[in-house]
Amino acid sequence: MRKLCPNYDREDGLETVLEVPIPEEMFTSMGSNAALRWQNMHAMMKAQSADNRLSSSSHLQSGRSAELQFLLNVVGSPLIPLQVRLDHAVNRPIRDCSIEASTAKYIVQQYIAATGGPVALNSVNSMYAIGHVKMSASEFHQGDESVKSRGNGEVGGFVLWQKNPDLWYLELVVSGCKVSAGSDGKVAWRQFSSQPSHASKGPPRPLRRFLQGLDPRSTANLFLDAVCIGEKIINNEDCFILKLETSQAMLEAQSSNRFEIIHHTIWGYFSQRTGLLIQFEDSKLLRMKAKGDDSVFWETSMESVIEDYRYIDGINIAHSGRTLVTLFRYGAGSANHKRKMEETWTIEEVDFNIWGLSMDCFLPPADLKKEQDSGEQGMG
Repeated sequence: MRKLCPNYDREDGLETVLEVPIPEEMFTSMGSNAALRWQNMHAMMKAQSADNRLSSSSHLQSGRSAELQFLLNVVGSPLIPLQVRLDHAVNRPIRDCSIEASTAKYIVQQYIAATGGPVALNSVNSMYAIGHVKMSASEFHQGDESVKSRGNGEVGGFVLWQKNPDLWYLELVVSGCKVSAGSDGKVAWRQFSSQPSHASKGPPRPLRRFLQGLDPRSTANLFLDAVCIGEKIINNEDCFILKLETSQAMLEAQSSNRFEIIHHTIWGYFSQRTGLLIQFEDSKLLRMKAKGDDSVFWETSMESVIEDYRYIDGINIAHSGRTLVTLFRYGAGSANHKRKMEETWTIEEVDFNIWGLSMDCFLPPADLKKEQDSGEQGMG
C-alpha cells in the first residue's frame, strides 16, 4: 500500500505521509502515468484538508460520490447495537444462569484461549490497524429478482485507532471518497468528505469492524452476555451459534422522531475445532415513521466471514474476510426493493499499546451536530 506522497510544492521537501494508506489498485486508477496519479492524489488531499469537500476537478462525479457515501455508511462504518463492558477481566463466573447462557460463557472461554489467553488480551490498552478494502453494490431490484453486484467494485484503504471499545477513530477512503468516524466515550459520530459531521443516536458503541476479528477482548466481553442456540456447519467447520438480542431500552435510545429501530440481533459462529469466531452476523429492522399507517421498512442483514488468523504479539488476529449486506425496503409506497452490497478486506498492519495515543486523538469534529434523524443514519 502507498503511504507517502511526493512533495509537489517543494522539490527538496519531505514527502507527505498519507493520512490513510491507499492500495496500489486505487493509485493506478487515478491516472495514466505515475506523475498524473500523484498530482491527482495531491489535489484530492488538498481538497479534503482545505474544506472537507472534494474539489470540482476531482475524478469523482456527484452521482458516483453519493453511491460511494452510501457504501461507506452502510458497509464501511456501521456500529454494533450494543455497548461492550469495560471490565478488565474477560471472564465471569458461571452461576445462576440458564444452560444456554452458561454454555455460551464456556464457548467464550474457549475463544479467549484460542485468541491468546486472558493475560495477553488484558495486557492490551490500545491498538491500530491498517488495511485495504474492495466494495461493490447492486442496483435496487424489485420483488424476487436475482440480485448481482455491478462492475468490478471500488477499492480503498483504512486506518483504525482504538484505546478501548468506546474510544476509537476510523478513516476510510474508497476511490477518493472519504468517511471519518469515531467515538470519544460520550458520543459516536460520522463525517463524510462532502458533508458536516453528525452524531449517532444513543450511547457510544463499538465500530462493527472491530468485531470482525480485530478486537478479541471486546468480542469476548460482548458474547459473555449471549446464549447458545445450537450448532451449524460454516465452511465445513462445525460451529456453536451464540445469539444476542438488543434490549428495548437500547433500541429506543438509538431511534429518533423520524425512524424507529424495531429489532437488532447479533449472532456469532464459533468453531468447535479451533474455538475462533469464523462468522459474525447481525440483522436490523428499521421503520421510517410517516403519517397514518404509511410506513416504509428497511431491513439490513450483514454476514461477515472471518479468515486468516495470525498471531501478533501473542494475540490471534483475523487478517482478512468478506461481508455481504442484503438491504430490503418494503411497506406503503415502496415496491419491495432489495439490494446487495459486498466488502472484502485485508489487514496489512496491526500493533498494540501505542505510545502517545491520548484522548485528544479521539475528539469529535468542532461542527458536530448533536442529533441526526435521517433513516440513512439509522441504517448505519
